[in-house]
Amino acid sequence: MEFSSKIIEQAVDAFSQLPGVGKKTALRYVLHVIKQDKLQVDQLSKLVSQLKTDLRFCSKCHTIAEQEVCDICLNPSRDESTVCIVQDYRDILAIENTGLYKGHYHVLGGLISPLEGITPSGLNIETLVLKLDSGKVKEIILALNATMEGETTSFYIFRKIAPYNIKLSAIARGIAVGDELEYADEITLGRSILNRVPFDSLLKK
Repeated sequence: MEFSSKIIEQAVDAFSQLPGVGKKTALRYVLHVIKQDKLQVDQLSKLVSQLKTDLRFCSKCHTIAEQEVCDICLNPSRDESTVCIVQDYRDILAIENTGLYKGHYHVLGGLISPLEGITPSGLNIETLVLKLDSGKVKEIILALNATMEGETTSFYIFRKIAPYNIKLSAIARGIAVGDELEYADEITLGRSILNRVPFDSLLKK
């Protein structure tokens, strides 16, 4: 794809770095931005910049937040004795949309994947163990993708927290094997949370 402008070419290259965005889609984005008035473009530029300057990771659960501690962790009505383990921010959004879970979360920041060079040390697992030392957590719910990486990570966490006397559950398999949480419909995901099962029962199958 040849461009008459170096600026357009560079902008297309930048947009195409986004997940799932090819060159043709990137070009549509660039042309759309060009058509916008300067105020709209300046606002977009400011918001993109704020994603890096004004956001941080919650010091307690590692989700994306605007302050040191996220709103969920600060909410006194949430049950801090139950912690739901998820891969990233998108999974929290999916679960929260069901309106059926009232506990806390812990974001791993990824899944164990040797092929991609992601090891347990690169995830937020040690901070999970430290959280258990407080004695406040009574149940952990594993809500990870039903993929090989998700199952590997779940088993690693199972072994890691074995010394603690804590109930370990996994979401019921209303989520099909190979599926990702963010694409599950709210009813199925909600039922999977409510009908969670002991994790060790899954190991016996």
